[in-house]
Amino acid sequence: MNRLIASLPGIGLGVMMAFSAQADERYDLKFQSSDPAGNPTFIIEQEWAAKVAAASGGRLNIEMLPVDSVVKYNETHDAVGAGILGGHITATGYISGKDPAFALIGNTVGAWSSPYEMLRYVNYGGGRELMNELLNPYGLHFIGATSGGLEAFVSSVPLDGVADLKGLKMRAPEGLVQEVFAAAGAAPVNLPGSEVFTSLDKKVIDAADYTVFSANHAAGMHDIARHPVYPGFHSMPLIEVSINKKTWDSMPEDLQNLLEMSVNHMALDMTSQLFMKDLEAVADARKQGVTIHDWSQEERAKFRAIAKQRWAQVAGRSANAKKVYDSLTGYMTAQGLLK
Repeated sequence: MNRLIASLPGIGLGVMMAFSAQADERYDLKFQSSDPAGNPTFIIEQEWAAKVAAASGGRLNIEMLPVDSVVKYNETHDAVGAGILGGHITATGYISGKDPAFALIGNTVGAWSSPYEMLRYVNYGGGRELMNELLNPYGLHFIGATSGGLEAFVSSVPLDGVADLKGLKMRAPEGLVQEVFAAAGAAPVNLPGSEVFTSLDKKVIDAADYTVFSANHAAGMHDIARHPVYPGFHSMPLIEVSINKKTWDSMPEDLQNLLEMSVNHMALDMTSQLFMKDLEAVADARKQGVTIHDWSQEERAKFRAIAKQRWAQVAGRSANAKKVYDSLTGYMTAQGLLK
Protein backbone atom coordinates (compact mmCIF):
# COMPACT_ATOMS: atom_id res chain seq x y z
CA MET A 1 0.00 0.00 0.00
CA ASN A 2 2.77 2.40 0.97
CA ARG A 3 4.54 1.65 -2.28
CA LEU A 4 1.33 2.45 -4.18
CA ILE A 5 0.89 5.76 -2.36
CA ALA A 6 4.50 6.65 -2.91
CA SER A 7 4.13 6.03 -6.63
CA LEU A 8 1.05 8.25 -7.08
CA PRO A 9 2.92 11.58 -7.35
CA GLY A 10 5.07 10.08 -10.11
CA ILE A 11 2.00 8.90 -11.95
CA GLY A 12 0.42 12.33 -11.57
CA LEU A 13 3.54 14.00 -12.89
CA GLY A 14 3.65 11.62 -15.85
CA VAL A 15 0.03 12.34 -16.73
CA MET A 16 0.62 16.08 -16.46
CA MET A 17 3.67 15.84 -18.70
CA ALA A 18 1.67 13.85 -21.25
CA PHE A 19 -1.07 16.49 -21.29
CA SER A 20 1.53 19.24 -21.58
CA ALA A 21 3.24 17.54 -24.51
CA GLN A 22 -0.13 17.07 -26.18
CA ALA A 23 -1.06 20.70 -25.67
CA ASP A 24 2.28 21.86 -27.07
CA GLU A 25 2.08 19.67 -30.18
CA ARG A 26 1.81 21.77 -33.34
CA TYR A 27 0.61 20.83 -36.83
CA ASP A 28 1.52 22.90 -39.87
CA LEU A 29 -0.31 21.53 -42.90
CA LYS A 30 -0.71 22.45 -46.56
CA PHE A 31 -4.18 21.87 -48.01
CA GLN A 32 -4.80 22.24 -51.75
CA SER A 33 -8.18 23.33 -53.08
CA SER A 34 -9.78 22.54 -56.42
CA ASP A 35 -10.79 26.22 -56.62
CA PRO A 36 -8.68 29.06 -58.04
CA ALA A 37 -7.46 31.97 -55.93
CA GLY A 38 -10.06 34.72 -55.70
CA ASN A 39 -12.98 32.35 -56.27
CA PRO A 40 -15.72 32.91 -53.63
CA THR A 41 -15.44 29.32 -52.43
CA PHE A 42 -11.65 29.57 -52.08
CA ILE A 43 -12.02 32.73 -50.01
CA ILE A 44 -14.40 30.86 -47.67
CA GLU A 45 -11.86 28.03 -47.42
CA GLN A 46 -9.13 30.50 -46.49
CA GLU A 47 -11.38 31.98 -43.80
CA TRP A 48 -12.00 28.45 -42.47
CA ALA A 49 -8.25 27.82 -42.17
CA ALA A 50 -7.77 31.09 -40.28
CA LYS A 51 -10.58 30.21 -37.85
CA VAL A 52 -9.07 26.77 -37.22
CA ALA A 53 -5.71 28.35 -36.35
CA ALA A 54 -7.35 30.82 -33.97
CA ALA A 55 -9.60 28.23 -32.31
CA SER A 56 -6.66 25.85 -31.76
CA GLY A 57 -4.49 28.55 -30.23
CA GLY A 58 -1.99 28.15 -33.05
CA ARG A 59 -1.61 24.38 -32.58
CA LEU A 60 -3.19 23.62 -35.96
CA ASN A 61 -2.20 25.83 -38.88
CA ILE A 62 -3.55 25.12 -42.35
CA GLU A 63 -2.17 26.92 -45.39
CA MET A 64 -4.83 26.89 -48.12
CA LEU A 65 -3.38 26.63 -51.61
CA PRO A 66 -5.37 27.24 -54.83
CA VAL A 67 -5.88 24.68 -57.56
CA ASP A 68 -2.78 23.18 -59.24
CA SER A 69 -0.38 24.79 -56.72
CA VAL A 70 1.50 21.59 -55.85
CA VAL A 71 -0.15 18.93 -58.05
CA LYS A 72 -2.90 18.89 -60.67
CA TYR A 73 -6.48 19.17 -59.46
CA ASN A 74 -7.15 15.45 -60.06
CA GLU A 75 -3.93 14.29 -58.33
CA THR A 76 -4.53 15.64 -54.83
CA HIS A 77 -5.94 12.35 -53.50
CA ASP A 78 -2.66 10.60 -54.28
CA ALA A 79 -0.65 13.55 -52.92
CA VAL A 80 -2.55 13.57 -49.61
CA GLY A 81 -2.23 9.81 -49.24
CA ALA A 82 1.51 10.03 -49.86
CA GLY A 83 1.97 12.93 -47.43
CA ILE A 84 3.01 15.39 -50.15
CA LEU A 85 -0.03 17.44 -49.10
CA GLY A 86 -1.47 17.48 -45.60
CA GLY A 87 -5.02 17.55 -46.94
CA HIS A 88 -7.33 18.90 -49.59
CA ILE A 89 -10.77 20.33 -50.35
CA THR A 90 -11.92 18.90 -53.65
CA ALA A 91 -14.61 17.02 -55.57
CA THR A 92 -14.64 13.31 -54.78
CA GLY A 93 -15.67 12.60 -58.36
CA TYR A 94 -12.18 13.48 -59.59
CA ILE A 95 -11.00 9.98 -58.65
CA SER A 96 -13.81 8.09 -60.36
CA GLY A 97 -11.16 6.14 -62.27
CA LYS A 98 -9.95 4.50 -59.04
CA ASP A 99 -13.35 2.99 -58.27
CA PRO A 100 -16.86 3.63 -59.70
CA ALA A 101 -17.97 4.10 -56.09
CA PHE A 102 -16.36 7.54 -56.11
CA ALA A 103 -18.37 8.57 -59.18
CA LEU A 104 -21.63 7.50 -57.56
CA ILE A 105 -21.13 9.13 -54.18
CA GLY A 106 -19.18 12.09 -55.62
CA ASN A 107 -22.07 13.29 -57.77
CA THR A 108 -25.25 11.26 -57.38
CA VAL A 109 -26.95 12.80 -60.41
CA GLY A 110 -30.62 13.55 -59.80
CA ALA A 111 -30.51 12.63 -56.11
CA TRP A 112 -30.60 15.93 -54.25
CA SER A 113 -32.85 18.98 -54.42
CA SER A 114 -30.68 21.02 -52.04
CA PRO A 115 -27.19 20.80 -50.54
CA TYR A 116 -28.75 20.28 -47.12
CA GLU A 117 -30.26 16.96 -48.23
CA MET A 118 -26.80 15.73 -49.18
CA LEU A 119 -25.16 17.09 -46.02
CA ARG A 120 -27.77 15.37 -43.84
CA TYR A 121 -26.90 12.10 -45.56
CA VAL A 122 -23.17 12.65 -45.00
CA ASN A 123 -23.45 13.75 -41.37
CA TYR A 124 -26.32 11.63 -40.10
CA GLY A 125 -27.24 9.03 -42.73
CA GLY A 126 -24.08 6.95 -42.92
CA GLY A 127 -22.25 8.91 -45.61
CA ARG A 128 -19.33 9.95 -43.39
CA GLU A 129 -18.59 6.37 -42.34
CA LEU A 130 -18.89 5.14 -45.91
CA MET A 131 -16.54 7.83 -47.22
CA ASN A 132 -13.91 6.76 -44.71
CA GLU A 133 -14.37 3.12 -45.66
CA LEU A 134 -13.67 4.14 -49.27
CA LEU A 135 -10.81 6.58 -48.60
CA ASN A 136 -8.89 4.98 -45.72
CA PRO A 137 -7.24 2.34 -47.94
CA TYR A 138 -5.71 5.18 -49.98
CA GLY A 139 -4.21 6.81 -46.88
CA LEU A 140 -6.85 9.54 -46.44
CA HIS A 141 -9.26 10.35 -43.64
CA PHE A 142 -12.54 12.06 -44.53
CA ILE A 143 -13.24 14.92 -42.12
CA GLY A 144 -16.48 16.15 -43.66
CA ALA A 145 -18.24 17.56 -46.71
CA THR A 146 -19.27 20.87 -48.13
CA SER A 147 -20.92 21.94 -51.36
CA GLY A 148 -21.02 24.76 -53.84
CA GLY A 149 -24.76 24.18 -54.08
CA LEU A 150 -27.13 22.62 -56.57
CA GLU A 151 -26.11 23.52 -60.10
CA ALA A 152 -28.65 25.39 -62.21
CA PHE A 153 -29.41 24.40 -65.81
CA VAL A 154 -28.73 26.74 -68.71
CA SER A 155 -31.25 26.60 -71.55
CA SER A 156 -32.27 28.68 -74.54
CA VAL A 157 -35.58 26.79 -74.83
CA PRO A 158 -38.36 26.34 -72.23
CA LEU A 159 -37.91 23.26 -70.02
CA ASP A 160 -40.66 22.43 -67.57
CA GLY A 161 -40.15 18.73 -67.07
CA VAL A 162 -38.61 15.47 -68.20
CA ALA A 163 -40.63 15.34 -71.44
CA ASP A 164 -38.95 18.55 -72.61
CA LEU A 165 -35.53 16.86 -72.44
CA LYS A 166 -36.36 14.55 -75.36
CA GLY A 167 -34.00 15.34 -78.25
CA LEU A 168 -32.49 18.32 -76.41
CA LYS A 169 -29.02 19.18 -77.75
CA MET A 170 -27.03 19.85 -74.61
CA ARG A 171 -23.56 19.98 -73.13
CA ALA A 172 -22.85 17.50 -70.33
CA PRO A 173 -19.57 16.18 -68.95
CA GLU A 174 -18.63 12.57 -69.64
CA GLY A 175 -19.61 9.94 -67.12
CA LEU A 176 -22.71 9.60 -65.00
CA VAL A 177 -24.15 13.05 -65.84
CA GLN A 178 -24.04 12.32 -69.57
CA GLU A 179 -25.41 8.80 -69.07
CA VAL A 180 -28.42 10.01 -67.08
CA PHE A 181 -29.35 12.76 -69.54
CA ALA A 182 -29.08 10.31 -72.44
CA ALA A 183 -31.37 7.92 -70.58
CA ALA A 184 -33.84 10.80 -70.13
CA GLY A 185 -33.96 11.28 -73.91
CA ALA A 186 -31.57 14.20 -74.37
CA ALA A 187 -28.70 14.30 -76.86
CA PRO A 188 -25.69 15.19 -74.68
CA VAL A 189 -22.26 16.08 -76.04
CA ASN A 190 -18.99 16.62 -74.21
CA LEU A 191 -17.71 20.20 -74.55
CA PRO A 192 -15.11 22.05 -72.46
CA GLY A 193 -16.49 24.83 -70.30
CA SER A 194 -14.68 27.41 -72.41
CA GLU A 195 -16.87 26.52 -75.41
CA VAL A 196 -20.29 26.56 -73.73
CA PHE A 197 -21.10 30.24 -74.31
CA THR A 198 -20.08 30.19 -77.98
CA SER A 199 -21.90 26.91 -78.63
CA LEU A 200 -25.11 28.28 -77.11
CA ASP A 201 -24.75 31.54 -79.03
CA LYS A 202 -24.27 29.73 -82.36
CA LYS A 203 -27.13 27.29 -81.63
CA VAL A 204 -24.78 24.31 -81.71
CA ILE A 205 -26.44 23.31 -78.44
CA ASP A 206 -29.70 24.42 -76.83
CA ALA A 207 -28.77 23.84 -73.19
CA ALA A 208 -25.90 23.05 -70.87
CA ASP A 209 -25.08 21.49 -67.53
CA TYR A 210 -22.60 24.11 -66.38
CA THR A 211 -22.48 25.53 -62.85
CA VAL A 212 -24.49 27.42 -60.20
CA PHE A 213 -26.94 30.14 -61.20
CA SER A 214 -24.90 33.13 -59.98
CA ALA A 215 -21.80 31.98 -61.88
CA ASN A 216 -23.85 31.38 -65.03
CA HIS A 217 -25.38 34.83 -64.70
CA ALA A 218 -22.03 36.54 -64.16
CA ALA A 219 -20.69 34.79 -67.27
CA GLY A 220 -23.52 36.25 -69.37
CA MET A 221 -25.14 32.89 -70.08
CA HIS A 222 -28.63 34.26 -69.53
CA ASP A 223 -28.10 36.91 -72.22
CA ILE A 224 -28.27 34.15 -74.82
CA ALA A 225 -30.02 31.34 -72.95
CA ARG A 226 -33.06 32.93 -71.37
CA HIS A 227 -34.85 29.87 -69.97
CA PRO A 228 -32.71 28.58 -67.08
CA VAL A 229 -34.01 25.94 -64.68
CA TYR A 230 -33.58 27.00 -61.06
CA PRO A 231 -33.23 25.46 -58.54
CA GLY A 232 -31.42 22.80 -60.52
CA PHE A 233 -32.59 19.20 -60.63
CA HIS A 234 -29.56 17.26 -61.70
CA SER A 235 -26.02 17.86 -60.46
CA MET A 236 -24.41 18.69 -57.13
CA PRO A 237 -20.85 17.46 -56.53
CA LEU A 238 -19.81 16.38 -53.06
CA ILE A 239 -16.82 18.48 -52.02
CA GLU A 240 -14.75 16.49 -49.55
CA VAL A 241 -12.42 17.83 -46.86
CA SER A 242 -9.87 15.09 -46.25
CA ILE A 243 -6.55 14.81 -44.46
CA ASN A 244 -3.60 12.41 -44.48
CA LYS A 245 -4.73 9.47 -42.34
CA LYS A 246 -1.46 9.11 -40.42
CA THR A 247 -1.61 12.79 -39.53
CA TRP A 248 -5.22 12.42 -38.40
CA ASP A 249 -4.44 9.36 -36.29
CA SER A 250 -1.57 11.22 -34.59
CA MET A 251 -3.78 14.14 -33.55
CA PRO A 252 -5.18 14.53 -30.05
CA GLU A 253 -8.93 14.14 -29.80
CA ASP A 254 -9.58 17.83 -29.17
CA LEU A 255 -8.02 18.81 -32.52
CA GLN A 256 -9.91 16.07 -34.33
CA ASN A 257 -13.15 17.36 -32.82
CA LEU A 258 -12.23 20.92 -33.74
CA LEU A 259 -11.66 19.94 -37.36
CA GLU A 260 -14.97 18.07 -37.62
CA MET A 261 -16.95 20.93 -36.09
CA SER A 262 -15.15 23.54 -38.17
CA VAL A 263 -15.87 21.71 -41.44
CA ASN A 264 -19.57 21.57 -40.55
CA HIS A 265 -19.44 25.32 -39.95
CA MET A 266 -17.62 25.93 -43.23
CA ALA A 267 -20.29 23.93 -45.07
CA LEU A 268 -22.96 26.22 -43.60
CA ASP A 269 -20.91 29.28 -44.58
CA MET A 270 -20.36 28.07 -48.13
CA THR A 271 -23.87 26.85 -48.89
CA SER A 272 -25.50 29.91 -47.31
CA GLN A 273 -23.28 32.52 -48.95
CA LEU A 274 -23.47 30.95 -52.40
CA PHE A 275 -27.24 30.50 -52.06
CA MET A 276 -27.54 34.21 -51.27
CA LYS A 277 -25.50 35.02 -54.40
CA ASP A 278 -27.82 32.81 -56.43
CA LEU A 279 -30.93 34.57 -55.11
CA GLU A 280 -29.44 37.98 -55.93
CA ALA A 281 -28.63 36.77 -59.45
CA VAL A 282 -32.14 35.32 -59.86
CA ALA A 283 -33.70 38.65 -58.91
CA ASP A 284 -31.44 40.49 -61.37
CA ALA A 285 -32.18 37.98 -64.14
CA ARG A 286 -35.93 38.43 -63.68
CA LYS A 287 -35.51 42.20 -63.96
CA GLN A 288 -33.84 41.56 -67.31
CA GLY A 289 -36.77 39.51 -68.56
CA VAL A 290 -35.20 36.08 -68.13
CA THR A 291 -37.84 33.34 -67.65
CA ILE A 292 -36.85 31.04 -64.80
CA HIS A 293 -38.32 27.54 -64.74
CA ASP A 294 -38.74 25.73 -61.41
CA TRP A 295 -39.56 22.06 -61.87
CA SER A 296 -42.33 20.58 -59.73
CA GLN A 297 -41.54 17.86 -57.22
CA GLU A 298 -43.31 15.40 -59.52
CA GLU A 299 -40.99 16.20 -62.43
CA ARG A 300 -37.94 16.06 -60.18
CA ALA A 301 -39.09 12.63 -58.97
CA LYS A 302 -39.43 11.46 -62.60
CA PHE A 303 -35.87 12.52 -63.36
CA ARG A 304 -34.64 10.87 -60.15
CA ALA A 305 -36.34 7.60 -61.13
CA ILE A 306 -34.53 7.64 -64.49
CA ALA A 307 -31.26 8.45 -62.73
CA LYS A 308 -31.75 5.59 -60.26
CA GLN A 309 -31.62 3.11 -63.14
CA ARG A 310 -28.19 4.46 -64.06
CA TRP A 311 -27.07 4.38 -60.42
CA ALA A 312 -27.94 0.67 -60.41
CA GLN A 313 -25.77 0.12 -63.48
CA VAL A 314 -22.83 1.87 -61.78
CA ALA A 315 -23.48 -0.27 -58.68
CA GLY A 316 -22.76 -3.37 -60.73
CA ARG A 317 -19.25 -2.18 -61.60
CA SER A 318 -17.59 -2.77 -58.19
CA ALA A 319 -18.32 -4.07 -54.72
CA ASN A 320 -17.77 -0.60 -53.25
CA ALA A 321 -20.15 0.96 -55.78
CA LYS A 322 -22.81 -1.52 -54.64
CA LYS A 323 -22.22 -0.42 -51.03
CA VAL A 324 -22.70 3.21 -52.06
CA TYR A 325 -25.85 2.39 -54.02
CA ASP A 326 -27.39 0.46 -51.11
CA SER A 327 -26.48 3.21 -48.64
CA LEU A 328 -27.83 6.05 -50.78
CA THR A 329 -31.05 4.38 -51.87
CA GLY A 330 -31.72 3.08 -48.36
CA TYR A 331 -31.34 6.57 -46.92
CA MET A 332 -33.37 8.28 -49.66
CA THR A 333 -36.17 5.75 -49.37
CA ALA A 334 -36.33 6.23 -45.60
CA GLN A 335 -36.47 10.01 -46.13
CA GLY A 336 -39.28 9.74 -48.70
CA LEU A 337 -37.05 10.92 -51.57
CA LEU A 338 -37.37 7.60 -53.40
CA LYS A 339 -40.30 5.25 -53.75
